[in-house]
Amino acid sequence: MANFLKKAFSDMKESAKAQHEVDKANFAAAKAESKAQWEEAKAMGNPETAKKIMQEQRDAQIKEANERIAAAQKRTNDAKNR
Repeated sequence: MANFLKKAFSDMKESAKAQHEVDKANFAAAKAESKAQWEEAKAMGNPETAKKIMQEQRDAQIKEANERIAAAQKRTNDAKNR
Protein backbone atom coordinates (compact mmCIF):
# COMPACT_ATOMS: atom_id res chain seq x y z
CA MET A 1 0.00 0.00 0.00
CA ALA A 2 2.84 2.39 0.82
CA ASN A 3 4.45 1.78 -2.57
CA PHE A 4 1.12 2.46 -4.27
CA LEU A 5 0.82 5.84 -2.53
CA LYS A 6 4.45 6.75 -3.27
CA LYS A 7 3.92 5.93 -6.94
CA ALA A 8 0.62 7.85 -7.04
CA PHE A 9 2.15 10.97 -5.49
CA SER A 10 5.19 10.68 -7.73
CA ASP A 11 2.93 10.47 -10.78
CA MET A 12 0.95 13.50 -9.61
CA LYS A 13 4.17 15.45 -9.09
CA GLU A 14 5.40 14.62 -12.62
CA SER A 15 2.01 15.50 -14.08
CA ALA A 16 2.00 18.85 -12.27
CA LYS A 17 5.51 19.62 -13.57
CA ALA A 18 4.48 18.76 -17.13
CA GLN A 19 1.33 20.88 -16.88
CA HIS A 20 3.38 23.76 -15.51
CA GLU A 21 5.63 23.59 -18.58
CA VAL A 22 2.57 23.64 -20.84
CA ASP A 23 1.16 26.63 -18.95
CA LYS A 24 4.48 28.50 -19.21
CA ALA A 25 4.63 27.85 -22.97
CA ASN A 26 1.02 28.98 -23.48
CA PHE A 27 1.61 32.12 -21.43
CA ALA A 28 4.74 32.96 -23.42
CA ALA A 29 2.84 32.46 -26.69
CA ALA A 30 -0.03 34.69 -25.54
CA LYS A 31 2.43 37.35 -24.41
CA ALA A 32 4.25 37.26 -27.77
CA GLU A 33 0.97 37.47 -29.70
CA SER A 34 -0.16 40.40 -27.59
CA LYS A 35 3.11 42.23 -28.23
CA ALA A 36 2.80 41.55 -31.97
CA GLN A 37 -0.74 42.93 -32.02
CA TRP A 38 0.40 46.02 -30.13
CA GLU A 39 3.27 46.62 -32.55
CA GLU A 40 0.95 46.14 -35.54
CA ALA A 41 -1.56 48.60 -34.10
CA LYS A 42 1.22 51.08 -33.36
CA ALA A 43 2.58 50.69 -36.89
CA MET A 44 -0.86 51.36 -38.38
CA GLY A 45 -0.67 54.83 -36.83
CA ASN A 46 2.05 55.68 -39.35
CA PRO A 47 0.34 56.42 -42.70
CA GLU A 48 3.23 55.05 -44.79
CA THR A 49 3.28 51.78 -42.89
CA ALA A 50 -0.50 51.48 -43.10
CA LYS A 51 -0.39 52.00 -46.88
CA LYS A 52 2.35 49.39 -47.23
CA ILE A 53 0.46 46.80 -45.17
CA MET A 54 -2.80 47.40 -47.03
CA GLN A 55 -0.99 47.14 -50.38
CA GLU A 56 0.57 43.82 -49.33
CA GLN A 57 -2.88 42.52 -48.38
CA ARG A 58 -4.31 43.63 -51.73
CA ASP A 59 -1.42 42.02 -53.60
CA ALA A 60 -2.01 38.75 -51.76
CA GLN A 61 -5.72 38.87 -52.62
CA ILE A 62 -4.94 39.56 -56.29
CA LYS A 63 -2.50 36.64 -56.36
CA GLU A 64 -5.11 34.33 -54.84
CA ALA A 65 -7.75 35.50 -57.34
CA ASN A 66 -5.37 34.91 -60.25
CA GLU A 67 -4.67 31.39 -59.00
CA ARG A 68 -8.40 30.71 -58.82
CA ILE A 69 -8.85 32.06 -62.37
CA ALA A 70 -6.07 29.79 -63.66
CA ALA A 71 -7.59 26.76 -61.92
CA ALA A 72 -11.02 27.55 -63.36
CA GLN A 73 -9.58 27.96 -66.86
CA LYS A 74 -7.80 24.62 -66.56
CA ARG A 75 -11.05 22.94 -65.48
CA THR A 76 -12.85 24.59 -68.42
CA ASN A 77 -10.21 23.37 -70.89
CA ASP A 78 -10.25 19.88 -69.40
CA ALA A 79 -14.04 19.76 -69.73
CA LYS A 80 -13.92 20.89 -73.39
CA ASN A 81 -11.31 18.26 -74.28
CA ARG A 82 -13.36 15.30 -73.02
